[in-house]
Amino acid sequence: MKETIAFNRRINQICKSIWDASRTQLHLSMRHFDTAIYSFTMMRNETTKFLGTDGDRIFYNEKYVIETYEKGKIYMNRAYVHMMLHCLFGHPFHRDGRFYDYWNLACDIVVESILDEWQNAAVHLSVSEYRSGLYENWKQKTHVLSAERVYEVLLKTKMTQEEFDQLLKEFETDDHSFWEEEKRQPNQPPLKQRQKKWDDISKKVQMSLEQFADNAGQDGDVLSKTLKLENRERFQYTDFLRKFSVLREEAVIDPDSFDYNYYTYGLTMYGNMPFIEPQEWKETKKIRDFVIAIDTSMSCSGDLVREFLEQTYQVLMETDQYFSTVNIHILQCDDRVRDDTQITDLNQMEMYMQELEVKGCGGTDFRPVFDHVEQLKREKKIQDLKGLLYFTDGNGIFPKKAPDYQTAFVFMRSDGGDVQVPPWAIKLILEPQDLMRNGRTGHREDRRR
Repeated sequence: MKETIAFNRRINQICKSIWDASRTQLHLSMRHFDTAIYSFTMMRNETTKFLGTDGDRIFYNEKYVIETYEKGKIYMNRAYVHMMLHCLFGHPFHRDGRFYDYWNLACDIVVESILDEWQNAAVHLSVSEYRSGLYENWKQKTHVLSAERVYEVLLKTKMTQEEFDQLLKEFETDDHSFWEEEKRQPNQPPLKQRQKKWDDISKKVQMSLEQFADNAGQDGDVLSKTLKLENRERFQYTDFLRKFSVLREEAVIDPDSFDYNYYTYGLTMYGNMPFIEPQEWKETKKIRDFVIAIDTSMSCSGDLVREFLEQTYQVLMETDQYFSTVNIHILQCDDRVRDDTQITDLNQMEMYMQELEVKGCGGTDFRPVFDHVEQLKREKKIQDLKGLLYFTDGNGIFPKKAPDYQTAFVFMRSDGGDVQVPPWAIKLILEPQDLMRNGRTGHREDRRR
């Protein structure tokens, strides 16, 4: 018994020494990541065959740690940085509504692609031709690799079980089961608390890389681009849409517009004669007249357009969010306006979605839509325009003159981050899954099982 205890203690000490050595080397060679490097505590865990993190602790199998270190220090360093990058990018916290097997693989691919680009001697390994070919193929489909982009590419790629397993074998590095909130560990901080911690760390790392760009070198540039993409402010489209509202008066009782003391006193003294009648008009935030422009150029598919309209429709149907009479113009456009459908009743919106036929598919020029809106205003077909939502997927020619109403360009691809919109316009970037997520609740049965 004593021998077993002594042996386990010795193994624990060896693993601790390995982790300390790895952290020290990373600290000396990656000074921009000090806070991130020392944000984990280590814990032995017999439920995993290798290692993983929940964003607070790194759980490890002792045998795996020792065997990996014997292969070379660099392998432990890479495993440590691999898990650290997952947390910096928020991978453990952004997988709700996605298929876990595809999301897990996409996250590993992105992290490994960054490590393979880094020239830092503490983590650099030669890249196989197989990996290089995969990276080149994926980058043709998306300029900067992020988990969300790679996830979409994987979903669209037809793969056999063998091909999926081959990718898994090539890129899987850590155990993502610790990302699952339902797999609670003793004394584990809540998921939101862990996410907040890493959001703060990630922004500090990004700021450090940008501030000392010259010293960070090419490695810092690679990571900075990905962090900038991952750290962009995330919106739910429906929350954003609710901001397109105006103050309007409606014929409903306003319970806050009078003093109940006077009202009650009048009833008490004179029977059925209150001193102050409640106002029958109140101001409420309502969405009224606005224009939805849909870019029908090549990559805005009918399914994405329907999802976009569906979420818009759901917001409009919410209680106290819309007038009984509406005036919505839905424009389909590419380099010119191809169709203008006026919606005056929410039932019409539902019929429009069901019968939607995408028209156009030419180039992209934003100017004709704004010209068309001005024409509608001159003809009094739009009299109180709150704003214009331009649902698009790429570059186009912007008007030089700012309109007298709010305009938001809703980009339907991550590459929208590269598009410079005029200073008078609002820019919102949605990943396809941000719209399609409603149809992908839970997670698909893991293909590895």
